[in-house]
Amino acid sequence: MSGDSVSTFQFLGLTFNTTNIISGLLAAIIVLVVVFLFSRNLKLKPTGKQNVLEWLIDFTNNIVRGSVTNGDAPDFGLYAFTLFLFIFVSNQLGLFLQIGWNGVTYVRSPTSDPIVTLTFSLITLMLAHFSGVKKLGFKKYFKESYLTPFTFWLPISVFTELIDFLTLGLRIYGVIFSGEMLLKIIGEMAFSGGIGMTIVAIPIAFIWQGFSLFLGSIQAYVFVTLTSVYISQQIQTEE
Repeated sequence: MSGDSVSTFQFLGLTFNTTNIISGLLAAIIVLVVVFLFSRNLKLKPTGKQNVLEWLIDFTNNIVRGSVTNGDAPDFGLYAFTLFLFIFVSNQLGLFLQIGWNGVTYVRSPTSDPIVTLTFSLITLMLAHFSGVKKLGFKKYFKESYLTPFTFWLPISVFTELIDFLTLGLRIYGVIFSGEMLLKIIGEMAFSGGIGMTIVAIPIAFIWQGFSLFLGSIQAYVFVTLTSVYISQQIQTEE
């Protein structure tokens, strides 16, 4: 079970979260290994692992196509696929693997830290703005995104950007963090209340893990869906 604090280190005057680095790398390695294994020996008529991989690709592509139209959807298919897999694995990691020592956590769900989820939000915002400028040109993009329908709409548009940034990242953080905290409480109950409490806590833990698995999957889907909606708003400005 994870500890109550995280490991950090200093480099060039900056503080780095060792827990996030280890957990994020572990999630990335899992995604890489799964995709690598599932993409070996591809056939024209897919079977087994290839079917699963192609279903995931179609699933994320359909999410993007549901929001992004006018032929722009293929440009964001790979991003949506990678984002969905990484967030899905990150959400589930802490449910099945939490490593801590002397009160310090070293492995947990990366998405149980708001810094990680807000970083995902920032990446999405940057990609959306870059794509909008690339497609419309900076002047037209700025005018139609921030000065439409009125010039004084700029403060409202900036405030909306901030709200989108915060809600996109903090939504998933809240769900995953609370899930891990409750799982930790159940674990402490199992080991501190005697054999009777252990017998009661074990099925509760399994039930909560199943429910958290569902919530983590839904949150990965919601994050990618909202990402697609946000990108579509930036690149498909009304003429």
